[in-house]
Amino acid sequence: MNNISLGLYASFVHDPARKTRNRLVALVRMLPAALGRSRTPLGLSLEAEGRPEHHSALFVLVANNGYAMQNMADLGQREQLDEGRLHAYVIEAVSRRALLGLLGRAVAGGLERAEGWSELAADRFRLEASRDHLHAAVDGEPVVLPAPLDFEVRPRGLRVLLPPPAV
Repeated sequence: MNNISLGLYASFVHDPARKTRNRLVALVRMLPAALGRSRTPLGLSLEAEGRPEHHSALFVLVANNGYAMQNMADLGQREQLDEGRLHAYVIEAVSRRALLGLLGRAVAGGLERAEGWSELAADRFRLEASRDHLHAAVDGEPVVLPAPLDFEVRPRGLRVLLPPPAV
């Protein structure tokens, strides 16, 4: 797994009428959905290293290795691919004003200090939700997963075979 998304982004990936498979299109659609009246946060508990954190989340991303998330220009960039840690990024269902502030910080930088933004890193996570089954996007593909979800990293678990160098 590269990453798994829950919440608004995953709901767009699952929407057959709109066929939102493009990440950029989904991100653009997330803003009005996050600010709209019909937003439905996901109640969840995310446990890392024995400490549970409770969230009312609009968006959750669990990623293998950390993303550079200081601003929107860095979105999707990684400093390394062999860190051997999982990272969880959560956008809370905070006020519309706080969400607009979070967006402003995402554009300008300083996202890690924004209200409504949480970031965790650990070797394993357990995610318990208020729902029995969760619509998710695993590496951008729609899936329905039974809750709770357990994530564990296996450092160097993927072997990549390369052809011999050309002579």
